Amino acid sequence: MLEFLKTKISPIGLDIGCNSVKMLQLERKGGRITVAGADEIQLSSEIFDDPQAGREAVINAITRMLAKEYFQNNEVITCLPSSKLIIRSLRLDTFDEVEVEKTIKSGVLERFGLDMETHEIRYISAGDVRQSSGVKNEIILFAIDKESLKDHIKMLEETGLVPVAIDTVPFALFRSLHRSLRRFDDQDKVNVFVDIGSSHTTVIISRAGEIIFAKQINIAGSQINQRIASRLGIGFDEAVHLRSKLRNKTDAVEMESGMVQIVIDSMYSVIDELAKEISLCFRYYAVTFRGQQPERIMFAGGEAYEQTLVNALEQNLGIEVEVTEPLRDFDLSGIDSMTDRKTTLCEWAVASGLCLKGMDSVRGGLYERN
Repeated sequence: MLEFLKTKISPIGLDIGCNSVKMLQLERKGGRITVAGADEIQLSSEIFDDPQAGREAVINAITRMLAKEYFQNNEVITCLPSSKLIIRSLRLDTFDEVEVEKTIKSGVLERFGLDMETHEIRYISAGDVRQSSGVKNEIILFAIDKESLKDHIKMLEETGLVPVAIDTVPFALFRSLHRSLRRFDDQDKVNVFVDIGSSHTTVIISRAGEIIFAKQINIAGSQINQRIASRLGIGFDEAVHLRSKLRNKTDAVEMESGMVQIVIDSMYSVIDELAKEISLCFRYYAVTFRGQQPERIMFAGGEAYEQTLVNALEQNLGIEVEVTEPLRDFDLSGIDSMTDRKTTLCEWAVASGLCLKGMDSVRGGLYERN
């Protein structure tokens, strides 16, 4: 707690997505947290077909945002793309921390195609699991290959940023959304957090304030847009534009009814696939931990603004979906771009979770500067 009180300005929380780059910085003033700086630059989805072009676009976006001098230092906490993160679950007979680490290093890693020499690996214990053979220790592994990590750090340094830690999307998401729960009692219940971004959907299940399940699903906004583009024979960005028109009642009325139906049908075909994958996460949780089905899902990410998607998931999953407000209770008065928007700002969940890691001096990421 004393370390937290000493920390006034967080490192910049940098969230690099397939269609935007977000930068956020928090400051503690008295007993309240203020958004000290925030900026976002949209990216063309097509540049990521070329890794080098995508890298250059990210560097350019970060450089442009830093030039505006919205941020009070150049320290940063970020996370690698979800496509680079490996998550695996396993069960061990031992609960002793030393024995757990020894067991993982001696045989488990090879089973998953991982190696301590080539990958950065972290793990957490998710809790007790009862099997016919006895009680097991459920372990969740998180891994990223070291070359990707080095290249990511190098990219940040090229912009003038100083990386102090590399986190993972699941932990950043959990840190942000767990804090934003409206009632203190909710923090001790079973909670489901789902972030639907541009390329991946992240599913987190927590119990008593600890992560007990984490998975990343490669079905998200990009797959919806690609399905629409394919059905209509149009470009990806044009499909994105059509979806944005559909959200606006005035623009939607001007669209041809046949076009509207094709867009909606295309969306539902992907949403059904996503709902099935999320249902499998619930089933795994119920069987593994013998827990009751959660009462609701806390929904974040840029796709949370898509009401058609929210409604469809509620119907498919049979559970209430609540769009979260990750910056709720933060002072936004100094950031015009946020105070002027009458939205939940749900797309800032990962960035805010990265900032909170820096303010809370939480260890355990994939990289921390010594």
